[in-house]
Order: sequence, then C-alpha cells, then structure tokens
Amino acid sequence: MCGRYVTRTEAAIERYWSVIEPWSRHVTSYNVAPSQSVPVVVLREVRSGAFMRWGLIPHWARGEPPKYHTINARAETVETAPSYRGPWSRSQRCIFPVMGFYEWQQTGSSKQPYFIRLAGGEPFGLAGLWDTSVKPDGTAVESCTIITVAANPLVAAIHAKGRMPAIVTAETAAAWLEGNQDDARQLLTAYPADLMDAYPVSLRVNSPRNDGPGLIETLG
Repeated sequence: MCGRYVTRTEAAIERYWSVIEPWSRHVTSYNVAPSQSVPVVVLREVRSGAFMRWGLIPHWARGEPPKYHTINARAETVETAPSYRGPWSRSQRCIFPVMGFYEWQQTGSSKQPYFIRLAGGEPFGLAGLWDTSVKPDGTAVESCTIITVAANPLVAAIHAKGRMPAIVTAETAAAWLEGNQDDARQLLTAYPADLMDAYPVSLRVNSPRNDGPGLIETLG
C-alpha cells in the first residue's frame, strides 16, 4: 500500500507534467496523509492541476467517505471493485506528483520508516483514479486514490505486504492520462528496482502532524 508521501508543486513541477491549467496554489509537504486535500494532475479539457481529497468517495456515496479504506486501489481489481470500476471505466485517471513515498519495515516490535524515491531524486508520479460525489445539499466532492501493484524487490524487502504504488513519469504521463484502457493497464506494473533507492528516516514521519525537510534526511 501507500499511506504517506512527499509532494511539491511549483512552476518547475508544472512544466515537468506539462500542466496547462496550473494549480490554484503551490504546496510542499514532506508528510502527506490520507483525507487531506492533495494536488493531482488530471485531464479535463486540457492537462490541469487540481486539489482533491485523498481517499476516494464513490460517486454513489452522496459525498460521504465510506467506512472502509479507499486511499489505495489494487491494480488487480480496479475493473471490478464497486468503488473503482466506475472511474476506471470512465477513464478518470490522475497523477499524484511526488518526490518520494514512505513505507515501514517491521523490526521486532517496532516499525522503521523508509523514504523511497527514484534514484537521483527526480520528481515522479503515482498512478491514481478520481471521482466526483455529490452531497445532498448539492456540493460536489472530488476525491482520489492511489493504485498499487505487486512490489519490486526493493520495496518488497521493506513492506511486508509486498505492495507499492504504480509509478508514472513524464514520459508515460500521456499514456496514463490520455490513452485508452489498454494503454493505461500496461503501466500498472512494478517500477524497476534498479532505478529506485530507499533509506531509513526519522520516526517523526509516523505522525502526520510533523512536516519539514528533516523528515527525509537519512538516519545515521
């Protein structure tokens, strides 16, 4: 799964993703957590930056978050799971712009957080789906979820459940946002482990109240 990550939006990131309609504000967070309003790249009439609730609220849920977790959608079931088959069939795909994400490794009775990124530290994206649900008062709520796949060996050595987010780069963004379902499905594979790196970071990551660049400094 993916339950915490690092994001940054600025002019350089907008250029990286070829965003035509930019985000309404720029944001940097070193500890993005579920239920927060997060930046995503979506295809409306043009490629656009938007803010959506992390944790998908299905269109039929009348704007209320479901009782089960929807921050992650498994690639194996996006076409059939009730919460995700609608946005998948409507090609409501999005990209979470990130600098890296966190996973926790069980070490005895405690868990050690690791920061995982592309080797070299360049920006990348996490493949996602989004949906709109309307509250009884007519308020439309846009929300999103990260799609996960079976982990590569690097992430599998850290994450006991052997899952990782599907990764999108500037080179594959068009296929994910604008391609047909077959194009998109081909991107739902584990990113090569030799193109990524990971290192342990502070336990301060465990609380979403903590933020700042110190969270991604390597221990030691």
